[in-house]
Amino acid sequence: MTEQPEIRKGLAGVVADTTAISKVNPETNSLLYRGYPVQELSERCTFEEVAFLLWEGELPDAVQLEAFTTLERDRRRLDQRVKRVIDELPLTADPMDVVRTAVSTIGALDPTLKADPTWIDPELTLDRAATLWAALPAIVAYAQRRRRGLEPVEPRDDLSYSANFLHMTFGEVPELPVVEAFDVSMTLYAEHSFNASTFTARVVASTLSDVFSAVTAAIGALKGPLHGGANEAVMHAFREIGSAEHAVEWLENALAAKRKIMGFGHRVYKNGDSRVPTMKASLERLVEFYDRPDVLALYDALETAMVERKGIKPNLDYPSGPAYDLMGFETELFTPLFIASRVTGWTAHVLEQQAANSLIRPLSAYSGPDQREVPADR
Repeated sequence: MTEQPEIRKGLAGVVADTTAISKVNPETNSLLYRGYPVQELSERCTFEEVAFLLWEGELPDAVQLEAFTTLERDRRRLDQRVKRVIDELPLTADPMDVVRTAVSTIGALDPTLKADPTWIDPELTLDRAATLWAALPAIVAYAQRRRRGLEPVEPRDDLSYSANFLHMTFGEVPELPVVEAFDVSMTLYAEHSFNASTFTARVVASTLSDVFSAVTAAIGALKGPLHGGANEAVMHAFREIGSAEHAVEWLENALAAKRKIMGFGHRVYKNGDSRVPTMKASLERLVEFYDRPDVLALYDALETAMVERKGIKPNLDYPSGPAYDLMGFETELFTPLFIASRVTGWTAHVLEQQAANSLIRPLSAYSGPDQREVPADR
């Protein structure tokens, strides 16, 4: 008898490789980027500093940060050819498809891709990663403004990454509480170990494909509702519920119908998502800024009901959904916002994969018919 291999559906529990980029510290339940708790990074560092940390392994000094910031600001403008490709897409196209197509187009236009594809240069990969990171705010902002029939807004090189992102989306620089809350969300979403989209990027990188292809594939993985889109679903739920006094009834009906309540629970965190308190604090500041106590009342009512009935705590998507809604982003743009943040983590993993590469090629256990002959009369 042949011993049957152990099957781990979804690779659950399988340790596929090592990484020095991030981990969840079980003792403190904290998500760490290069050893730093993400809540501390959100409080004390800008998103630009966090991006540098993910790519370079250490926080930048003043000179390094100035050079890094200048590089990003110099690459914010979209190539007109990328805009033309976006303009050819229907206005009804899923924004995730718009962003994925734009990223792929940027890669197709990169003249350095004509080099030998088996030659991997980490400096070139990092340079391409910076190009994508700098361009994504323009892509996402262009997508929202185009859907609303508005002209695109050109980037400003005197604004931070987050302030410029908001400026390009809404045509003005919002007040500081809005910029700070958005910057916090970018840091919190930047990286999360071997999740589905990150692992997809590493699989593509392991074939010695380029970083543009890896990020395009990662976006495709993120589009799936089992991975991305939870913060969008949170806002759909909020709109269904309407107000705090209806939260308990809505939840009971949803649970009775065996609906999945998005924004709650996480496979990795056993004692609640450590990113939630930081993002909720930002949400509370936005609620105060916009004078929308009804949003926080609904948030608290649904959270309390969910914890009491199921013992399941919120994940990061729960506070980020209403935060992005208050800022003025269309719900369908929430997951593309995730891309602008997570591209830093994805590309950090591409660099790490390339540095000690081994083709990712798992085995499978065949469960089909035994060998058989094709009928002679075929």
